[in-house]
Amino acid sequence: MNDGVPFVIERPTGTPAVVYDSPHSGREYPPDFASIASPLELRWAEDAYVDELLRPAVAEGAALLHARYPRAWLDLNRAPDDLDATMLDGPWPEPLSPSEKTQRGLGLIRRFVAPGVAIYGGPLPVAEVQRRIRGAYHPYHAALDALVGEVRQARGAVWHVNWHSMKSVGNAMTPDGAGATRADFVVSDRHGASAGPELTALVVDTLRGDGFTVSVNVPYAGGHIVRRLGAPSAGVHSVQVEINRRLYLDERAVTHTLGFEPLRAALARLTKRLAAAAPATAGNG
Repeated sequence: MNDGVPFVIERPTGTPAVVYDSPHSGREYPPDFASIASPLELRWAEDAYVDELLRPAVAEGAALLHARYPRAWLDLNRAPDDLDATMLDGPWPEPLSPSEKTQRGLGLIRRFVAPGVAIYGGPLPVAEVQRRIRGAYHPYHAALDALVGEVRQARGAVWHVNWHSMKSVGNAMTPDGAGATRADFVVSDRHGASAGPELTALVVDTLRGDGFTVSVNVPYAGGHIVRRLGAPSAGVHSVQVEINRRLYLDERAVTHTLGFEPLRAALARLTKRLAAAAPATAGNG
């Protein structure tokens, strides 16, 4: 992050039709990131190459925001107070509200890459965690808010998709438990709280029409970003999409498989359909 900007925005000419963000695909590891996990183990926490999968979507009308730094360093899809105080070398200056994610080692500052694979060998300085939040967390969320606000103002409403990838099989740290198999995609709208039914149905129906299996709100119902942004009554519709890594990734080696290009083409087709149906004037959505 030599230029000091912790994210990248790729956008079409003019006002985007839809807004995409990928908070967990960053793979620029800060040189001072003192982890006891190996470089490859750290990469197991990434939503690896989701930004690359989505890049052709920009030509179809999507603005794409994606993080540069890794999830193992700071998790942008958590609330800023979703923090485990026992991981710090001193008291946090404000009240904390650790969620069940933090209890499983998956909070704002992640404890584990995978079950039994710790990231840190000891407590982190409070000042270091504050630096990460100030320098990376807040700028990312401000950039996302600006994109959503721009599109909502221009089009009357905005469709936002928060993109992730998921392990092909659940483990002891996931909500569905060890050994659980997953659909090709999980589409989540917090059971209708973060998006109107039109957006959710269009994503689900398009993916199923392309031959993929899709689960809705199970085992993931939507995380912090869609919870924070989604306000259907105010014209902000936000869904989370989890891509099963078996579709495109060698999960152990963190490398592309032959499924990468077909999946990328399918996501571009989905974007084209979303862009064509997205709200276009005030009062829509």
